[in-house]
Amino acid sequence: MFSFFQPLARAARARSGFLPTSSSRVFSSTPQYKSSCPRSRLLWGSAAVAAFSAAALLSGQTIHLDTDAAASDAQESVVDPATSIEFPKSIRIPSKVKIPTMTLVGLGVRTVSFLGIKVYSVGFYADMENPNLRISQDMTSNEKIEEIVRNSACVIRIVPVRTTSYTHLRDAFMRALQARIALGKKNSTISEEEVLAIASPMRKLKSLFPNSPLEKHSPLDIFLSAPSHERQRTLVFRDLGSIESDWVATEFVLHYFEGAGPSPALKKSVVDGLESFQK
Repeated sequence: MFSFFQPLARAARARSGFLPTSSSRVFSSTPQYKSSCPRSRLLWGSAAVAAFSAAALLSGQTIHLDTDAAASDAQESVVDPATSIEFPKSIRIPSKVKIPTMTLVGLGVRTVSFLGIKVYSVGFYADMENPNLRISQDMTSNEKIEEIVRNSACVIRIVPVRTTSYTHLRDAFMRALQARIALGKKNSTISEEEVLAIASPMRKLKSLFPNSPLEKHSPLDIFLSAPSHERQRTLVFRDLGSIESDWVATEFVLHYFEGAGPSPALKKSVVDGLESFQK
């Protein structure tokens, strides 16, 4: 039986080099950078466990994830050439319940304005060993991405290039979700009843973010739980909280790949990484 805390058993050979070979190891989730900055302490609230365990949700216990500094020294990573920020090839979320190992599929920089000001590097991780994934070579890149996001656990990791604010990110996230609603109405993929149903989780998502800075090189991990027949999908913002909504959680991650996405470099990197992947 496959164990989520063992190295990925099957390999996907991609030109980007992000998807691991059979010799790949499982690494801690501590990010590393070319610049000398302190490593952030990983702290996931009880919401992370709630994605997999109702009992943990009811306990309200906070889980502190302290990484092993010695282990992180040997960690393999991929560097964003635009920012020199490194992303580990694999991350895992230690917990009392089993959470799958996440594989780096692609990364890229987010820029704003015609000046191309660099805001953050962003990495896309996914559970590429999920048995529910059905990816073939004849699928388009967009179809592969949607198959992964809709059927497996994922992580979006944002690492600011410069100090920003949580409220700035919150406003960008809310605009992105409003745009997804508008697109869904235009394409008749979301009903008015569904729009009303997601109003509450949208309000909760907006309330999660404090009026405080997100420091330079401090990662913000956003975890999307795998689909479940028993509960709505959970979107967990590390250290901040979570919301439960199939639509909001899934569409939040998909917006990174709509068209060129907020980071065209991320979209291209993921497309390249999935070019030869099939399952």
